[in-house]
Amino acid sequence: QVRLVESGGGLVQAGESVRLSCAASGFSFSTYAMRWFRQGPGKERELVAAIDKTGGSKTYASSVKGRATISRDNANMMLFLQIDNLKPEDTAVYYCKGLGAPFGTSWWGPGTQVLVSS
Repeated sequence: QVRLVESGGGLVQAGESVRLSCAASGFSFSTYAMRWFRQGPGKERELVAAIDKTGGSKTYASSVKGRATISRDNANMMLFLQIDNLKPEDTAVYYCKGLGAPFGTSWWGPGTQVLVSS
């Protein structure tokens, strides 16, 4: 069974950092490019960061560029997202997702909530 389980969220102060983790199972993790998305209250879900299969290529949304680092550990089937200098507008549920089948448009894991207080 394909699974992605996000963790690491919580209540943090503005200016602090958060490191989110995504544990993968049930598929060949190292053969997938991976992405982090987020959905803030009353907002559309947005792509935050992406990483290729080897971790050699990374891209970021302008909203987090310079503050975020996406990384992966293929040996342990883990994906990470660290965001520094958190802002209240970073408040959202964060999701990880693979690129391509079986990760269709309606496929989403449970997510992890990040709440940034000012």
